This record gives sequence, C-alpha cells and structure tokens, in this order.
Amino acid sequence: MTKLRNENEGRGSKRIMACRIFSAARSARAWAALALAFGASLASISAASAQDQLTLAVGQRGNWDTSIAELGQRSGIFSKHDLELEILYTQGGGETLQTAISGAIDVGVGPSTMAVLGAYGRGAPVRVIGAEATGASDLFWYVRSDSSLQSISDIDGETISYSTTGASTHEIVKAFMDQYGIPARPTPTGSPPSSLTQVMSGLIDVGWSAPPFGLEQLDRGDIRIIGSGNDAERFVGQTVRLLVVNARRLNADRDKFVRFMRAYRETIDWMYDDPAAMAHFAEFANVSEDIARRTRDDFFPREALNPDQILGLDDIIPLAIELRYLNAPLDNDQLDELIQIPPRD
Repeated sequence: MTKLRNENEGRGSKRIMACRIFSAARSARAWAALALAFGASLASISAASAQDQLTLAVGQRGNWDTSIAELGQRSGIFSKHDLELEILYTQGGGETLQTAISGAIDVGVGPSTMAVLGAYGRGAPVRVIGAEATGASDLFWYVRSDSSLQSISDIDGETISYSTTGASTHEIVKAFMDQYGIPARPTPTGSPPSSLTQVMSGLIDVGWSAPPFGLEQLDRGDIRIIGSGNDAERFVGQTVRLLVVNARRLNADRDKFVRFMRAYRETIDWMYDDPAAMAHFAEFANVSEDIARRTRDDFFPREALNPDQILGLDDIIPLAIELRYLNAPLDNDQLDELIQIPPRD
C-alpha cells in the first residue's frame, strides 16, 4: 500500500511539474506575443512621430486648385515625403495671408499676389514659396436666372460680391469697375455657398463662385454666368494667387518647406495624370465624378497651377502701386528676398 501510494504521489508530482512547465511555456509565449505587439506599437508610434507636421491655411474649401494639399494627403504623397498636414480652411485669401504673417500657420494657400506684395512692402515677414494660380479662368460671377443683368458691363448700382478684402476676387471686382466704368457696390460675401445663399435670397445682385460649386445650379437654370475672371483684362496671363510662409518659419526649418513643394508638385502631376484623382476629388467636394472632371477640364488648365513660375510681375507691381497696395516699386534684391521658390530636384 505504501509502495502504491508513493508511486501515485510520484506520478502526481510529475503531472504537477508537467503542468507547471506547460503553464510556464504558455506564459512565455504570451509574454513573447505581448512583447512583439508592444514592439510593433512602438515602431508604429516611431514612424508616426517621424512625420513632420505642417499646418496650412487654405482659402476656400472644395475648389480644384485649393484641394491639392488635401488630395495629396489622401493619396499618401505627402506622407511619402515625411509630412503630415493639418489643413484649416478660411473664407478667402485675405484671411489666409493674415494667418501666415502672424506665424499661426506654416503655409498659406491662395492669397492674392498684390496683397502679398503689399504686405511685404509694409515690412510683414512673408515669403513666397510658389505660385498657386495663374490667370483667373476658374472664377465666375453670376446672377439669378430672372435678373435683368446680362453682363458685367450692365451693372449700374447693383451689389457685386467677392470673398474677403484683399483676396483675388476683390481685386477682380475692382478691375471690373475700372475697366467697364461701372458704379457697382462691392460686397464681401465669404465662400461660394454663402454667396449663393445671398444671391438667391435677393440680398446680393451678383454673386461669385469657383467650380465645382455652382455648376449644378447652372445646369438646373437657377443662375446665369455674366462674367469670368479672365474678363478682367489686367489679370489675363498673370499669377493671381500664391503659396506663402512666414519668414521666420522658413528660415528655421527650410527643409520641411522644400519637401512640401516636392510633394505639392507631385500631387499636381497625379491630379492630371491618374484617373483615380477624380474619385478622390469628387468624394472630397461632394460632387459627381462628371462634375469633378468638368471642373478640372473646363476651368483649370494644368499650366495654370504651375507652382514654379510667377508671371506678370512687371505689370502687377505698377498696378499694385496704382491700387495703393505698394508705395514704391520693389527692386530686384527685395524680390529675391520675397520670392524663394525651392528649385525642382
């Protein structure tokens, strides 16, 4: 009996030892799996932290040209250049320029060329790293379908809208008034949706817009176009909007802005070369792909978004003086300081 009990106890001890070994092995595997997961998590956090942050202020959400940063981020192009963008939208170029000058953001997308020249001339710490748009074929002015106005030149005391003071839409409205000699009443209305609401409610006579916004209303016959930005002769072929940064930020971390421009250029190429870009833009702007394609093909020729050339400065600077943006011409040294577009690789 004693012998049997000893044998059973021995077998029990072996079972207990085996269970302990199995439990230890299982525990080791669990710890190894946990360590692996933790390591992967750390690697992910490390990869995320390797992305440099840039904050952008963009005039007008949902336009084709102002969607470059958004689409580049969605497609992974900016991430490929180790950049993560925080994109904030303003009511227009005037607001965008002020946020860049203050240093509250890294890149301002879309302030008008004359407003930037004027700010620099007054000593503001602003620098240009690229052209945002050349020409004004993307902008149009419209009336309700029941309006008696047939063209911009018919305006006689009516209200005509622009986005914000100092924006390219504001300068084009002033150009209309000078060119046609019309006694219009310029009125800031903010974004295209806000402008449309005020036109349809009768608060404003002539609204402004930029595709894709307004195309569906045009197709339904709710509104009629009576003029485009290119009808303002002084702006034809000129760079009307810019990409700007705060001078101190540019000097402190130039490499980030060089990489930003690389990704920006690459995104433009992708937007015109890859059909998948249409789906991304249509989703972002909440329009059909047909409207998205019409926006690009009918209103935004590829060369209009070339960020590497600022055209028409010889004409823009005298005009800026005439319109009191500048008190005196900028010399070559000043222009070299102001315009610092990173070269293509």
